[in-house]
Amino acid sequence: MRNAPDVVACVVGLGGNVGDVATTLRAAFDALDALPSTRLVRASGLYRTPAWGVTAQADFINAAALLDTALPAHALLDELLAIERTFGRDREADDAQRWGPRTLDLDLLLYGRARIEEPGLTVPHPLLHARAFALVPLLEVSPDAVIPGIGPAADALAAIASDDIRALG
Repeated sequence: MRNAPDVVACVVGLGGNVGDVATTLRAAFDALDALPSTRLVRASGLYRTPAWGVTAQADFINAAALLDTALPAHALLDELLAIERTFGRDREADDAQRWGPRTLDLDLLLYGRARIEEPGLTVPHPLLHARAFALVPLLEVSPDAVIPGIGPAADALAAIASDDIRALG
């Protein structure tokens, strides 16, 4: 009998600033929960955040999802990209304007305690420790999260400004 695949706790960051983003993010939580060999453990609340990188655009709404998955990291990433496409995201067009407006952005922030640096996939997300808009919802779903190579996510958040992150009711 084959052993069951290992289940890994991972965190996905969600965001967007085009269209009815709150509705899109709630539907994306459902799509994450429907992934094969994956279960949505906890979904954060929604947070209004100023645009990061390219600031001359609408505010974003961000969230995080804690998942248990048996999918390998690359397979999970492929599923995340498919969900983005379902919600109208065209990464090729979006990448022409890095950090520009988007309907849905799904980032694999953490995959267990793994450090992965491969073409098309870097985990933990390379800017996670510097992004309050990702850390605030991440800590809501995983208060004891550790960013491999960095340390506790709470310490990373304490080191950066986060007073412009607003929880949505």
